[in-house]
Amino acid sequence: MSLDFMLPVAPARVRALVLPIGQIKRDRFSSFVERLNEEHVVYLRDISADGRPNRNMFSPLAFPHGAMFYDLLTHVPPPSHLALAPFELFREPLALIAIADGHELENVAFSKRQSANGHAPTLAERNIRTLYQELEELRDTYPNILTHQVLVFDFEPHVDNTIPIPEGIKTIPPVENSKRTTIKTIMCDISSLLLAEMTTLAKSFEGMTSIDSPGQAPTRPGLNGNSWASDDANPAGRRNSQFAVSTLTRSASTSGAPDKSQARMSMPVPFKSPPFGSGNSTPSGRPTTPVRSGLSHPPTTFDDMTSANGSNTDIVSSENGAISRPGSAGGSKGSNSDKISVQGFGPGGLNERWRNKGRGRVTILVGSLYLQAGRWIDALKDLIEGATIAKSINDHLWHGKALELITICLLLLGWIGVEFQVPTICLPANEKSISSISKGPTAEEGDPNQPKHLRHLQTILPDLLERIIGLYSRISGEQLPPLPLSESVIRFCSLLTALHLCEGTLNKKSLESIVSGKWPAKPLNSSPRLTISPPRSQIVTLLFKAFPSSAPELLTTVDRAVVLSGIASVLGSLGFHRKKGLVMRELVSVLIGGLVEARTRGAAEVGIHPAAGLVALNAANGHGNGAGALELGEGDIEQGIDAFLGLLCKTYGVVSFDDAVRKSSDEPHGISDTDASVISRIQRQSSARQFGISNVKLNILRACINFSEALPDFNGVLKYSSDLLRTAGCGVAPGPRREDAASIITRDEQVRLVTNISKTSTLSQRLGLGHLAAEYWDEFLVRGITLDPLPPTRTPTPHSKSVLPGVTTSRTSQDVNPFIYNPFIRASDKAAVERTLVSGEAATFRITLQNPYEIDVDIESIKLDAEGAAFESSNTSTVIGPYRTQTIKLSGTPKSEGSLKITGAVVKVRGCRERRFPIFPQPWAPDTETKIKGIGLAALEQNKKLPFPGPALKTDSIGLSAISAQPVVVIKSTSLFQSSVMILEGERQVFSVTLQNLSQSTPADLLLFSFQDSTLGPLQTALTSRDATPAELYEYELILARKQALRLRKMEDSKRYIAPGGTSTFEFEILGKPGLTNGTIQVDYAYLGVPPQEIKDKFYTRQVCLDLTITVNASVELARMDVLPIQGEVPKPIWSRLGAKDTIEETSLSEDHCLLLLDLRNAWPSDMQVCLRADDDTMIKEHILPGNTNRVVFPVPRVYIDDPHASIPALNPSRQRQFVVSSSKITPEIERGNREAFWYREKILEKLAGTWKTLSGPAREGTIELRGIRLAPRMIEAVKIDEVGIEISVENTPATDSPPSSPSSPTQQQQQLKDGNKMSNAVFVDEFAQVRVTVTNRTSEPIHPTLRLMPSLRHRPLGVALDFTRKFAWNGTLQQALPVLDARSSVEVVLGAVPLCRGEFEISASVEETVLWTGEGGRGKEGSGGDGNGVGGVGGGIGGRRERSDTEIMMDAVLGAKERRIWHSRRPCFVDVRDRV
Repeated sequence: MSLDFMLPVAPARVRALVLPIGQIKRDRFSSFVERLNEEHVVYLRDISADGRPNRNMFSPLAFPHGAMFYDLLTHVPPPSHLALAPFELFREPLALIAIADGHELENVAFSKRQSANGHAPTLAERNIRTLYQELEELRDTYPNILTHQVLVFDFEPHVDNTIPIPEGIKTIPPVENSKRTTIKTIMCDISSLLLAEMTTLAKSFEGMTSIDSPGQAPTRPGLNGNSWASDDANPAGRRNSQFAVSTLTRSASTSGAPDKSQARMSMPVPFKSPPFGSGNSTPSGRPTTPVRSGLSHPPTTFDDMTSANGSNTDIVSSENGAISRPGSAGGSKGSNSDKISVQGFGPGGLNERWRNKGRGRVTILVGSLYLQAGRWIDALKDLIEGATIAKSINDHLWHGKALELITICLLLLGWIGVEFQVPTICLPANEKSISSISKGPTAEEGDPNQPKHLRHLQTILPDLLERIIGLYSRISGEQLPPLPLSESVIRFCSLLTALHLCEGTLNKKSLESIVSGKWPAKPLNSSPRLTISPPRSQIVTLLFKAFPSSAPELLTTVDRAVVLSGIASVLGSLGFHRKKGLVMRELVSVLIGGLVEARTRGAAEVGIHPAAGLVALNAANGHGNGAGALELGEGDIEQGIDAFLGLLCKTYGVVSFDDAVRKSSDEPHGISDTDASVISRIQRQSSARQFGISNVKLNILRACINFSEALPDFNGVLKYSSDLLRTAGCGVAPGPRREDAASIITRDEQVRLVTNISKTSTLSQRLGLGHLAAEYWDEFLVRGITLDPLPPTRTPTPHSKSVLPGVTTSRTSQDVNPFIYNPFIRASDKAAVERTLVSGEAATFRITLQNPYEIDVDIESIKLDAEGAAFESSNTSTVIGPYRTQTIKLSGTPKSEGSLKITGAVVKVRGCRERRFPIFPQPWAPDTETKIKGIGLAALEQNKKLPFPGPALKTDSIGLSAISAQPVVVIKSTSLFQSSVMILEGERQVFSVTLQNLSQSTPADLLLFSFQDSTLGPLQTALTSRDATPAELYEYELILARKQALRLRKMEDSKRYIAPGGTSTFEFEILGKPGLTNGTIQVDYAYLGVPPQEIKDKFYTRQVCLDLTITVNASVELARMDVLPIQGEVPKPIWSRLGAKDTIEETSLSEDHCLLLLDLRNAWPSDMQVCLRADDDTMIKEHILPGNTNRVVFPVPRVYIDDPHASIPALNPSRQRQFVVSSSKITPEIERGNREAFWYREKILEKLAGTWKTLSGPAREGTIELRGIRLAPRMIEAVKIDEVGIEISVENTPATDSPPSSPSSPTQQQQQLKDGNKMSNAVFVDEFAQVRVTVTNRTSEPIHPTLRLMPSLRHRPLGVALDFTRKFAWNGTLQQALPVLDARSSVEVVLGAVPLCRGEFEISASVEETVLWTGEGGRGKEGSGGDGNGVGGVGGGIGGRRERSDTEIMMDAVLGAKERRIWHSRRPCFVDVRDRV
């Protein structure tokens, strides 16, 4: 059952005052009260009846179905409430329950004085006796309370020593030892005593002849509870708003003034201005003029109180003699009534009307006691009788009270299921209405399952309640004060609301809501409910009659707040949240005024300035949140005030930090700041920002701030100040020149709010309340976090395991092939490098913060928030200027290896809670709703449940990876002066570099060296050129591969190690090249800790670089060159001088060599000695003076190339294919010429080498760059050896017996070749001679040769030289087809000839391919002959070939179709014909 004092059945409750006694803590006292509240409904069937015959008037046995409802109060009711008794008897406590803590019995003595009952053996027993003494003092202090009881909770009796428990004290075991009925039994025992003592109270009421109404001066002393608390025992506990005159006899003193301490202060006047009427029913006793103001002097004699003209004065005086407030007169009496009250009641002294009024009021009071005692049937009887009497004498207040109590009786009877009949006194006075109502509604008009008596009560209930309000509000001699009238209206509206929420039907569900206060879980919305009676409009109209007047003297601040709270509660149950918000806004204004007054009064009591408020007092008393200002419990602020103000702000759509009301301000860290929570919070705030009127929201928040300052509630000041800034803000993440993020309040107000937050937070920390803090008002504080790149020397670069030397077969050593992918020299993935950190080494982050307000934001601390591996962030402070975006730097250090993610920043703004802010890098603004599809708070709540309609809001994070600790290597020293060197072209120099490991714990066990120089860039650019020819690409790649400017000298891999804190020296070699101006030695190092084969996936290296400045000067330059054939024979001494072997004949040397002419220039200012060397051990040395150019003639071997048209190779593996096609569009002839020049040039360069050395000055030596040689077609002809060799010789003797066309052996071929090289042959005229022609096939394929001999006259012009038919005769034909000539074989052709005259002849020859060799011919046997037509031929072991492949077809497309070739003899055979002597 609810403990709401505004429930409709509140007058049926029995108030019990619960007080602490002895030594007890606040939290334990509260828990004990909660245990009692669990059993605050006591059924009469569980109560034992009192055995005394004079105490059985309210015996529970008479109506066992009834129940008693207890209202446990932990404070004495205010005087304004006690003054309403006995008209509202439920306001006065009838029982006192003192609670003691059994755990404290043996801990501390409750009283230092000795017990009056003697010495107690134990501390617990002495404390028990002390509790009994204090119980007696409570009885003396509160004599009007009917029963007094002490409950000792958590009492554990000793088994050995039993403590006697005095009467009036009951013990309760701890919860774990208690039974389910323990507390229930205690409450039943208290109820039994209370029912017995209520008999005495009822008898005392029955003995009275008159009962005063509220606001009326009492006619008898002690009637209205003036002695409820004893003045002697506790003067401060007296009812300050009610003082009864102890005796109205004339004073014995000369002044005759009554005792001022016994004067009674009446209640304020009701809504209307006329004064309260007299309690007398005599017409002559009613006043005709307003009450005198309380500002006049109080009466001092009885004559002053009974004026002759019938006007009355207030017999009112405060306890200290102060004058009452104007308009607070509690009613006046006529002179006749005064005389009656003084002289007593004698025979004939009272008329019948007076007696009936007293009897009727007493009957109503007894009925009220029966109602509280649970005897609802008996209460109904007495109340009907009292109502009838009051109606007959026009006693409107008591008539209305009787009807109200009758209504409660009927509801309680319906609640327990007892059938009843609506009394006639409750029916309207109209006969027609009575007849129609008495019949009741037909079955079709309501629920057929509803009992008839409940349906009857449901029908008359709205009219009955309005009649009661009309009786309370009727203008007469007696008027009800505003407080009970407003509370009655609220209770009636609560009753009608429960009926309305249950679809207008009075049934079990609605009765349960009325009695227990359990409302339906589903709240109402603003949609109309026109078919339900009573309608909400009628309830609201009636409810606002309880709205208090603005006159401050009519109601106290507390009572006014209570009335407004009740109105707001009913409005909330009906679904009128806007009206509820208006009432709550008025309630805040009332509370602010009351708090300011209490603040001033409290400051005066403690002797401090009122401006200081109660801060010091609250802190001294342990209240940090304003609980002391309203005399609230420590938890009342969190459970009541926060919820109240939060509901008010929610009603108006205030943009609060979170919709959910925080359970306790002491637990701020329970708020979730995850990405999802923050995004959801932003979306809810955006929805709330578009709801309602902004100016109204700001006014509400200002009122909440004023209210919190008046308490003072530090947490409230912080919360609502930040909410005001949040509501006034835009709630967007502005982009560049897009969204307007300005606040809607002035800059001065922003400064004032921030200053208020800062001061309040500082004060709370000074008072030990460091947990109090505001919530920062901008969720988009962090707009970006970036990681600054690490220094190049400390940047870890990731590499795959496969790139380690020794892991794969492609990389078996640490020396790097320039054409194999080198991951250490190429730029790695920048994103991956920038997101890699090293354990134990700090990295720098940049945090971008925004401040859309016109104030400075003072950030006390900010640090990074990371997930994953252990990470430590530095902490810094800063101030963000107004309306700007600001970037600050922070450092962070990973403590362990692994992946981690930077998800935001933890920021502590001055005065605000330290919390995490996610990263919102993208601009964001909610969509403005153009069409309003719903209104009211229900629409706002519905929008929050639906998906957010605006743009998606995404957070950002930085994914990082932390690797294990790595060494730090630096270059300690180098043998080069200032890292610079001067070198000549072709010269090689060696220098050393010393590396040092700065790390004291981590060695460097992996060292990889890479090099860069100024020549690599142009080479790489040239390699990527699409216009470069294959020969040029080969040249570029050759320079990259074999002429590296920098390289590491050979050393063992085991020496590539640097111990922690140690050093290591490495030697490097530099080569002078044209265009070399600078170079870089790059050292990639790491600590692996395991063999390379055991690395899992990847490893990381760092780099340290040494930049070199290189100056390359010219040494020996090749100015020009030429190649010439050797004509004739070179003497052997010349060959010997060049270093040729003596065994080789002169003729052979001359035919196998050609002359290479080189113009060499000495560009260095020092004498140079040049040495040229060929591969056949020939060598020549030349001395060149500075600046001179010398021509060097050097014989070089001629070259035979099997396939001079082969594709130009590629040294780069990525370009190695079957063939390379020039990208330029050239003819096949040019392509063949280019390839032929390339291959012959390469062959010459392979056989030739040149070096130089200085003869004066510093000793230097190097190589001559001969790759500048370029061969023209003429030079190629001088260098090349033809594919088919033709040797011609003439012999006088006849040929051998071998066949003329049989192939010769290699030995014979070589001998014939030597013979053919002779310059001339001598024959004689008219003698037979043989012309021997040797044809040699040097190719790898057979050919079909056709031999042509061309004799001619020597030293004759061409036309005459061929006229030799009568001068030279031959046997056969000069042209003949030879058999197939196998690869790398030769054949001899012998032709008989006879010279016919003397002279000199020349015999030349040429060989032409008859047909192209395709491999399609038949395979012959070795030595077999052919027909000479190229079809058969000699096989020589050569078989048929397969069909032409696609490669050959493509080669034909590049080099042109393969054509028949022709070869000519390089030298003719000279024949000297002589006469034989």
